Amino acid sequence: MDMDPRHRHATLLPPRAQPVVAAAVAAGLVVAAAWFAAAGGLRGGLVHHDTAPAVGHSFTVDVNLAAEDELAQLPGLGATMARRIVDHRRGYGPFTTVDDLLDVPGIGPATLARMRPHLRPVLRPAAAAGVPAD
Repeated sequence: MDMDPRHRHATLLPPRAQPVVAAAVAAGLVVAAAWFAAAGGLRGGLVHHDTAPAVGHSFTVDVNLAAEDELAQLPGLGATMARRIVDHRRGYGPFTTVDDLLDVPGIGPATLARMRPHLRPVLRPAAAAGVPAD
């Protein structure tokens, strides 16, 4: 047995385990290649960046609780109109109906119509607190 350190080879795996590891890696590569081919390969079928998601996404906000950044995401609104809604809410109290948004300067019937699908119904204060209304 040669004990000369110059002739020792540093190996991470014992020589008997190396063929087993090589076979496992080869099998993994074959499986990955099969998946790649089944998923569309180089045809560009793997990721669809240009198509809309199959499920429509929708969101709703409560005009009496939403912050400016949430309101600014509504169709037809921006940061300025969202700030006006919040300022109106602070100055005059919570909205009692969705149609009360027409009192906010700059919101007309067309803007309200674009926003309406994204607005939660406004609850009366008694109903919101869990107290039965008269």
